[in-house]
Amino acid sequence: MRKIKIVLGVVMLLAATCLSGCGESKNPSVVNIPATADTKSGQTSKEDPNGPKIKFDHTSYDFGTVMQGEKLTHTFTFTNTGKSVLVISSTSASCGCTTSTPPRAPIKPGEKGKIDVTFDSKTKMGDVENKVRVASNAYPSPAVLTVKAHVIKQ
Repeated sequence: MRKIKIVLGVVMLLAATCLSGCGESKNPSVVNIPATADTKSGQTSKEDPNGPKIKFDHTSYDFGTVMQGEKLTHTFTFTNTGKSVLVISSTSASCGCTTSTPPRAPIKPGEKGKIDVTFDSKTKMGDVENKVRVASNAYPSPAVLTVKAHVIKQ
């Protein structure tokens, strides 16, 4: 009986240790700007009046009704309306069926940039909504882009 209690205690301790560390994200692809970015999440923690600002022409796009198997791309355009250089450090989609291509070069104040988002409907059916998280040195960060589709069988 004593051995069972010891084993159970060790298992509970290991489970608690795992759960306390599982929420931490260690994403090496995120570039942090120390003055404004949260080092764990890539989120901008405060607005800098002289910093970059990202303004999207629109943050949501609906592909409408599509046939299963189609691969569709939409380009989201944005402008750096701030006073310093904008750096898109990473983009990440909520689903493996959606990919995104951010600009690699910094965006100067007043300049435009684009993010291509591609949705592959091969394994989807019905109403689909996917989000793309855009981490940058702008406030607020991350920005969230959304693509939607109603997928029907061929």
